[in-house]
Amino acid sequence: MSTPFYVSPQQAMADRAEYARKGIARGRSVVVLQYNDGVVFVAENPSRALHKVSEIYDRIAFAAVGKYNEFENLRIGGVRYADLRGYTYDRGDVTARGLANVYAQTLGSIFSSAAEKPYEVELIVAEVGAGPEDDQIYRLPHDGSIVDEHGSVAVGGNADQISNYLGQRHRDGMTLSEALKLAVESLARDTNGAERTLTAEQLEVAVLDRTRPQQRKFKRLLGRQLSSLLEEGAAPSPDSGEGDDAS
Repeated sequence: MSTPFYVSPQQAMADRAEYARKGIARGRSVVVLQYNDGVVFVAENPSRALHKVSEIYDRIAFAAVGKYNEFENLRIGGVRYADLRGYTYDRGDVTARGLANVYAQTLGSIFSSAAEKPYEVELIVAEVGAGPEDDQIYRLPHDGSIVDEHGSVAVGGNADQISNYLGQRHRDGMTLSEALKLAVESLARDTNGAERTLTAEQLEVAVLDRTRPQQRKFKRLLGRQLSSLLEEGAAPSPDSGEGDDAS
């Protein structure tokens, strides 16, 4: 009778973490930045069918990198959680912190289970508040831990290099056009330090805009509006209806 091959728990978890990290790093990056009127999400994503950035609830949005089918399942679960909690209690009881805790439990259970592979995803959950000091941004790696972020955060691809670039240049009180320009500059830098040119067609951009009169603060920036921001630096009107997400 052959002796079963033994792997220590520490080595098994390290191998699972390395497997997940490699899968996440193969994807294109997403960056999230605070600006004076809210939070902007910018992803390098030429697809118009498969979104990396989505609305979850009134003031809450979600961004993800990694395997699309896995983070799409998490997004759908988050929408159901938010709708049920808002209906059962009150819309104000749906918070980014509560949603991040739900995602952390799910990712942590999957990561520690030997019966299935870990999810190759990294998430960002953000909520826009009444003022910049009330904004919340949470990053959730593959193992279900929660990191409370401030100012700017990057996930996927060469996230460490992008985060360093953002950390040196992001500041409080930036306008939307300034924050968008910085986000695109950070995404355009490759691992060798060279710069590429990213056009509006290669980007997926959305905001949580606290100045919107609607209860729902999520808005996609599309077409002429996005091109104007990228090329001319002209900020869009807060109550403009162009590019509203209907989902």
